[in-house]
Amino acid sequence: QVQLVESGGGLVQAGGSLRLSCAASGSIRSVDFAGWYRQAPGKQRELVADITSRGRTNYADSVKGRFTISRDNARNTVYLQMNSLKPEDTAVYSCDAVITTQRGQTDTYWGQGTQVTVSS
Repeated sequence: QVQLVESGGGLVQAGGSLRLSCAASGSIRSVDFAGWYRQAPGKQRELVADITSRGRTNYADSVKGRFTISRDNARNTVYLQMNSLKPEDTAVYSCDAVITTQRGQTDTYWGQGTQVTVSS
């Protein structure tokens, strides 16, 4: 089965850094579009950053200059490097990816999410 697993979340002080990973596994031909989202309690889910198969990136204004999304196609993994973290960044971060299987099926998959908590 194809699945996405996020890792790298945790507790960090304001100003610190974390790197989140979103690893896709299974019978995968390619990982195309991928994105990172976050949702804080009582708030709507928002797009943090996304990246195309060619490496084109997009960021929410709130994280521009602080976060960097990247991908390693050989490892079927998407990363989110988060620097200069703020308490406002506290949320559950989840990834999604458009994946084509070895059988040629293309679907969107979601990870389970990883908690990021930034303390003052």
